[in-house]
Amino acid sequence: MTALGAGRARPRDLGVRVAENVLFTVGLPVLAVGLWAVWSTRSTNRFLVGPRALLDAFRQTWIGPAFVDDVLPSLYRLLIGLFASILLGVAAGVVIGRLRPLRELLEPLLEFFRAIPPPVLIPVAMLLLGITDTMKVVVITSGAIWPILLNTIDGVRATDSVMMETARSFRISRWDRLWLLILPAASPRVMTGVRQALSVALILMVISEMFASSAGLGYRIAYFQRNYLIAEMWSGILLLGLIGVVLAVVFGVVERRVLRWYHGMKEVSRG
Repeated sequence: MTALGAGRARPRDLGVRVAENVLFTVGLPVLAVGLWAVWSTRSTNRFLVGPRALLDAFRQTWIGPAFVDDVLPSLYRLLIGLFASILLGVAAGVVIGRLRPLRELLEPLLEFFRAIPPPVLIPVAMLLLGITDTMKVVVITSGAIWPILLNTIDGVRATDSVMMETARSFRISRWDRLWLLILPAASPRVMTGVRQALSVALILMVISEMFASSAGLGYRIAYFQRNYLIAEMWSGILLLGLIGVVLAVVFGVVERRVLRWYHGMKEVSRG
């Protein structure tokens, strides 16, 4: 009877937990939108747009040709720059992290370039590469690479030395040590760097299109601002937020699959 009662209680407890999670997830945004709607109806500020006007502007502006002409090219440049940052950051991070003399030689140089804000490189990139998609991708890559590179270096340096010596004693090749030991050990920090690079890449995508471009999401937002199309400007900002949410969700799914072993170890250690 006790086991039967417990079996019946489990679906109910699960439903309560799901309802609580949904409430906590949706409750605050719904409350914020409600307060926003009340505030916008009572405010006389013409730069404050209500939710209904914003949704109308969003539908009229972005659902149609503007999505193909402006949003998709921006997303393409964002993804290319992000993938280039991951490949270059991980490859360089592994080499620098494994070679101590090289790391000590490059450390001052890395600190110097890391301290330079990527947006200030846009005029330089324009002079060297022209106003092209390549310039925008280079700007995105130049800023997004640093979290990945530095976290990869730290992750490679933190690889267990006992395990490395054990692998050498068993005459495991360097290539196998890289794929089976070093990269898995560094992967939690690498994924942390990629998560940080997502927001940096999104910001640089917008800034690179605001400086010199005739199309793209950043260009459209700046165009709406200069022409006092306030609802359309806010709709572009809303679209940027939605893109960030989608990127975070997709990254969360990929991260859980890549680091499944890591989260499993954490659960075992907690138990």
